[in-house]
Formats: sequence, structure tokens, C-alpha cells
Amino acid sequence: MQAPPRVLTVAGSDSGGGAGIQADLKTMLALGTHGMSVITAVTAQNSLGVQGTWELPSQAVAAQFRSVVDDIGVQAVKTGMLATAEVVETVAGLLATVGAPVVVDPVGVSSHGDPLLAADAVDVVRHRLLPSATLATPNLAEVAQLTGVLVRGEEDLPRAAAAVLALGPRWVLIKGGHLPGDAVDLLTDGSAEHWLRAPRHGNRHTHGTGCTLAAAIAARLAFGDPVPSAVTAAKEYVTGAIAAGFPLGAGIGPVDHAHLTRRETAGGTGT
Repeated sequence: MQAPPRVLTVAGSDSGGGAGIQADLKTMLALGTHGMSVITAVTAQNSLGVQGTWELPSQAVAAQFRSVVDDIGVQAVKTGMLATAEVVETVAGLLATVGAPVVVDPVGVSSHGDPLLAADAVDVVRHRLLPSATLATPNLAEVAQLTGVLVRGEEDLPRAAAAVLALGPRWVLIKGGHLPGDAVDLLTDGSAEHWLRAPRHGNRHTHGTGCTLAAAIAARLAFGDPVPSAVTAAKEYVTGAIAAGFPLGAGIGPVDHAHLTRRETAGGTGT
């Protein structure tokens, strides 16, 4: 038997299972790839927020990365929560040794508003991590943190994209999900623009959306999809996951990473 495409996530652990490493691995499995992980931090986290964070030393991050890449190999890499300047610097150096596509989700703040990136690490993300990215996927708060550009409406998305592209990624996907109206994102490499729209679902259970989207893009890139096709397919998957998001705990529940399987199962049983 042949192994499926291999995708590596470099991110923090979410003990509640809705975001981070856990969301990435669920997404990769749902989309037919073999997910592998480099854990950068451990969080005590649930539906109400992040109660504690413990960063791993950069040596542990590098050892995990080399262990996977040198033996198993990767066909795409996705980064998420990197937490500290030292870990960001380490990961940027490691990514330079990999010939696979890299999706950088420049995680700065959790969906509950908890900080996940040290203040002194932001500049390292700008000048060391983003230049290694095949695709960067910032949300509007991360665009402001990285570039100072404030997006107040859809008309501001091209200016935001240009500011992020100036930091070095080959492509950028500006996620406009927090704007009113349809969920609209802009994907561009500085020449072609791809506008992606999806209906907004009235579901508050959206924890892990950004992690899931970046992981889904990485999974499609591992199959060899060009960037626009990978992003389009990932957006469709995430839109379905948001629609199927479910309550968990007393706060914001997760998107449903298994919605495709549940739909197939329901169809197969006639329910």
C-alpha cells in the first residue's frame, strides 16, 4: 500500500480539541492526508478561553521537526501558534531546509481574544517567517498587528494584501470573515486576484476556523493542487465545517472537522 500525502503542522496544542494541533490533524485526516506534528506550546484551553500556556524550548521544536522530516519527509507544512521569538526564529530556519509548500497562519490572538504570540516575536514573524511562506493566511487582526493596515470594509482588502505581500510571502489570503455580510476572502500573489465568497452561517460555534482553513490548504497543496485551487477547496471544506459547528462546554464550540464523513454516513444509512 502507498502512503497518503504527508503534511506537517508546527503549532500549539489545544486541550479542548477545537483548534491548534488537534484541529490540524483532524482536518488533514478528513481530507485524505497523513498528518504529523511539531508541538510548540501546550495550552490549558476550553470553550471559554485559554487558562494557561507553556512554551516548549526551541531545541524540542527543532528535534521534533528534524525527526519527522529527516525520516518520513513532508509534502506540505503548516505553521500556527509559535509563541516566542526564539521558536519563530528556529522554525523559520527549519523551513528553509524543506522544499515543500509552506502555509503560514501568523497566529497572534486566540478566537477568545487571548494573546498567543509574544510582543517581541512579531518582528521576527515579519522578517523571518513570512518570507518563507508559499502562502500566508492572516485574519484582519493579524494584518493590523503585522502591517498596521486597518481593514474596515471589503474595499480595504487589496491594500491589506499588498502590505502583507511586501513582507515576503509568495501568496497571501486575507481572511475577511469578521466583516459584515458574506464571508469574503482575498487571495493574491500581487498580480492575479481571486475573491472567495461564502454565505455567512448564523452559527456561533466557530472555534478553530483559522487553524482548520490553513490545515485544509496545506492538505490540498500536498496533493499537488496549485494555490488558487487549494484555497478554493479549503474554503468550501471550512464553510461546511462552520455550518456543522456544534456546542461544546459553556462557551464557543468548535467547527465540525468530520462533517464530510458525518454527511456520508447519514446518507448511507438513510437518516
